Amino acid sequence: MVSTYLDYNLIARDMKVSLSRVSEQTVVARDTQYYKDNIGNVSSVDDFLDDYRLYSYAMTAFGLGDMIDSVAFMRKVLESDLSDTSSFANSLTDDRYREFALAYSFSGGTAVSQTEAQLDEIIGLYDTSILNLAETQKEETRYYYVMIDKITSVDQLLNNDRLRAYIFTAFGIDESTYSRQTIRSVLSSSSGDASSYENTVIAPKLTELETAKAAAEAQLAAGDLTDEEEAELESKVTTYTNSIATLNNYLDLAAAFDFGSDGTVSAGAAQTDENKLAVNDPYVSSNSRVTSQAALLNKAYFEETIASITSVDELIADTRLYNYIRTAFDLDEVTIVSATIKNILTSDPDDPESYVNTIGDRDENYLALANAFNFQEDGTLADGDSAQTATQTTLTSNRYMTRYNDKDDEADEKAVSAYKAAVSGMTSVDDFIVTASIYDFALQAVGLDPDTESTRTIQRVLTSDLTDPKSFVYTLTDERYVTLAKLFNFTTQGEVGAPALAQSETQIQETAKNYIVIKSRFGSDEDKTKAQEESEYYTAGVAKLSSLDAFLADERLVTIALEANGIDPEGVTADFLRNIFASDIDDPGSFINEQENSAAYISLVTSFNFDSEGDVLREERESIVTRHGLYETLDQYLHQTLEEQAGESNEGVRLALYFERKAGTIVDAYDLLADDALAEVFRTIFSLPDEFSTMDIDQQAKIVEKNLDLEKLSDPVELKKLLARFAVLYDLENNTEVDPAVSVLTSSGGSVGISADTLYTLSQLRMGG
Repeated sequence: MVSTYLDYNLIARDMKVSLSRVSEQTVVARDTQYYKDNIGNVSSVDDFLDDYRLYSYAMTAFGLGDMIDSVAFMRKVLESDLSDTSSFANSLTDDRYREFALAYSFSGGTAVSQTEAQLDEIIGLYDTSILNLAETQKEETRYYYVMIDKITSVDQLLNNDRLRAYIFTAFGIDESTYSRQTIRSVLSSSSGDASSYENTVIAPKLTELETAKAAAEAQLAAGDLTDEEEAELESKVTTYTNSIATLNNYLDLAAAFDFGSDGTVSAGAAQTDENKLAVNDPYVSSNSRVTSQAALLNKAYFEETIASITSVDELIADTRLYNYIRTAFDLDEVTIVSATIKNILTSDPDDPESYVNTIGDRDENYLALANAFNFQEDGTLADGDSAQTATQTTLTSNRYMTRYNDKDDEADEKAVSAYKAAVSGMTSVDDFIVTASIYDFALQAVGLDPDTESTRTIQRVLTSDLTDPKSFVYTLTDERYVTLAKLFNFTTQGEVGAPALAQSETQIQETAKNYIVIKSRFGSDEDKTKAQEESEYYTAGVAKLSSLDAFLADERLVTIALEANGIDPEGVTADFLRNIFASDIDDPGSFINEQENSAAYISLVTSFNFDSEGDVLREERESIVTRHGLYETLDQYLHQTLEEQAGESNEGVRLALYFERKAGTIVDAYDLLADDALAEVFRTIFSLPDEFSTMDIDQQAKIVEKNLDLEKLSDPVELKKLLARFAVLYDLENNTEVDPAVSVLTSSGGSVGISADTLYTLSQLRMGG
């Protein structure tokens, strides 16, 4: 009989070749092909358990062949929630059940409207959109000032989309409903030309509307109306008011340009510098937020105008000045009205009985405002005084420039809080559409206007299949819609589904756990702490990945993933990994299958959800097996079959092959003792009696720790030496024919032994090595 080591070494010295031979065996090939052809059709646990060929193939692969008939038990394993540490599979001491449940489960991840990463991203985009408002205003204003001097006709102006949008924004003209002919007529008008459109159409219509509005208001004031009549009149007043505002905007628009009646520039440019400012000012002010550009315009207006103010009433009557000082002195709460401001401005801070000292209770902002102006108690200025000195004006402007966006910032914080609260309870795309705090926030974050977008369009965007290049969202050819769709996890039916992650939630946990085990099982407390920190970094970082490129760009994530899969990161480049991920796993001649440790790389690749373009692919779990689980099953089935076939002629070979495969997963002595096969190899190596297995488990563990350096099991050379010793001693223990010289060296009443190094050398010599 050939020795155990010779048989073992024939197989183990080129494991890929040995596994390939097994895969080519008729029965193995047939069963494997059946598994590949049918596992994707399994749509329930019942389907899986009812198909004996599939079920037994998978059970055999995970070393659970003796449990194939325990269907009820395995159903509980398969239905376990692996995210719950107290679930059935997680509560079993044998890790094979958890590994089986990890590979075979319909759990495609927890349904959530947004992950933490998506939430962080949308808030970041919202913040960026706010910052971009000011930059957009600056850029559009720069463009306007450059291009308007080149305009020679009304048609040329209206044909330029950016210029047209700029002036329409400034004068409140709706781009979607405007009449080109009307706007052309307005721009070609002149107030000095009695026959112009302004004087023949706009002015008469304006007079007519103002008269009608006055009449309606008079009727309302007179009273004695039914509810219906009152409502009708109020509606008319609103309509008249809006129409009057539109016509006044037209007049302002006409006054801002110097086109002739034929629509051309007769001399000079289309606008003077003063008229450019007349457009720029309302354009900047049109934004609901006070941008830095708007703040500077407000500052310039205040500093130019304040010198001409002669009374408190005059100051308060100028809305722009009034709002400026309210903001500068942090007095813009709704409870502070114009009367409050007037009382402050007419107070003497040195008079204990004045408003600021009594009603105002010496509020620092009240006092600061009173001290910033020079009005008398009657609201006028003393002879020779101005409303402010240069120093007071500078002080006021400095206060304004540090506070102009405080209210906007406060509103942003409230918007973010409201969004977070609302989105956490969102269960469908319908909730998204009808909840303003979600809808407005999300659309603004990606640069879409909530007021103009069709809700139907947004609904179709959010329910588009991002894996289908022909889906609705891609037909819009606008990246903003794609970004919006990627920020949420709606199914095509509009329900909240599982997020698209670079790795599934369970796979992220598994990778992090494997990394901790590998890096800390034989390390110090410091090593364990460091491993825990790295695993937390990995868990957070992988959840934010959107592409293979993003993964490869993060060397820290890559290192953790490689080491978790038993791959030494030294010398592994991003280009190498890119080729690995691009490989066809099913092609024996592909780049990934040419690697010596191809199984580890396949485990790495299949643990991620990247598509052929390197983008994150939402894992649609229509099959019971994960992609990682599929290839893990195929690989382990071959290993299991190889070991079983080897064991038919020599159980020692099976034990050696199994020990070699599992050695890297042993964390401590109890791991080894919990597996009968591993424990048998240990007992044989150290010539322990059969009674060893009946000892107290803690005593067994002490013996393991005393005799075996578990850390060396990760060293291939040391492991080979250990298995060489096992092979020889196994043959001696089982009366297998061995070389007499080895017999003499290994045993003399059990008290004389031979070192593992020597046995390894002798075995190599027998092999001709």
